[in-house]
Amino acid sequence: MSEKKDSTQNPKPKLALYWAASCGGCEIAVLEIEEKIIDVAEVFDIVFWPVAIDAKVKDVEALEDKSIDLCLFNGGVRTSENERLAHLLRKKSKILVAFGSCAQEGCIPALSNTTTKKATMDWVYKDSPSTVNPENIRPQTKTETPVGVVELPEFWEAVRCLDQVVDVEYSVPGCPPQAHQIWAVLEAVIGILKDGKPAPPKGTVLGAGDKTCCEECPHQREEKKIKRFFRPHEIIPDPDQCLLDQGILCCGPATRSGCGGLCVSVGIPCRGCYGPPPNSPDQGTKLISALASVIDSNDPEEVERILDGIVDPVGTFYRFSMSKAPLGRVRQREPE
Repeated sequence: MSEKKDSTQNPKPKLALYWAASCGGCEIAVLEIEEKIIDVAEVFDIVFWPVAIDAKVKDVEALEDKSIDLCLFNGGVRTSENERLAHLLRKKSKILVAFGSCAQEGCIPALSNTTTKKATMDWVYKDSPSTVNPENIRPQTKTETPVGVVELPEFWEAVRCLDQVVDVEYSVPGCPPQAHQIWAVLEAVIGILKDGKPAPPKGTVLGAGDKTCCEECPHQREEKKIKRFFRPHEIIPDPDQCLLDQGILCCGPATRSGCGGLCVSVGIPCRGCYGPPPNSPDQGTKLISALASVIDSNDPEEVERILDGIVDPVGTFYRFSMSKAPLGRVRQREPE
């Protein structure tokens, strides 16, 4: 009669996932690896994934330090709760990954860094046309109720990406990351843990290329000069011609490769979700430089008219990277 194998002698590596300030798309993207999620469950002991399993923060706190082998942390750090979990998961994890654009660079939540916490709260609780709040009630970090004290996280002045708060081994770009890239990352970590394969150098951007999205684009670039920027609904583009050559604002020249050119291959301009290409730390200025090279005018008034076709410059140039932009954030004046 064979002896029962003692699983404590060879425990599964532990996996944790956490959702901070984001839309949750990265959580759903993990499921897009489809049947491979079964392989993940076979290899890893998933100890923390609030969106999918019943695990509490106290369960993580009870774990030994560095006992979590891999943590995929998605979302920016917007609140005191996000900060607390970032520090806790850093303490408990051997490999901490900034998973997706929000954790890597701030993404859409970080566009609020262009204004102040007060202005944000005023809009949500007072000024918005959809708000009905005649008593101007605002959320408090602690509120006494008949059944006890209700506590809410503190809302921060600005959104920070994960590596601006704690030390991070790797990042995975994308809004959300592509399923095949997610599996490649998990497979690489499995190889490190099970087969002793060498780990990538710290700071590596996993699941991405080392060129620009234009290198993956099937359209022909002729570097034509343009007299107008079009929004996608204003023009039916030539399916074979570069979108930027046709006046459609495309972030491909300022975006890292690795997504496979999914958007541009179907005639949709690149949004920039894979972040800046290597050696281009600021995606916004990289894109501005690319656009300046295609504007067909030296007349300041005409150039201004052409640029007026860019409806939302900040939201276009820094849609995914505001947390790391040299622009920083709005600074409040000190009271006199």
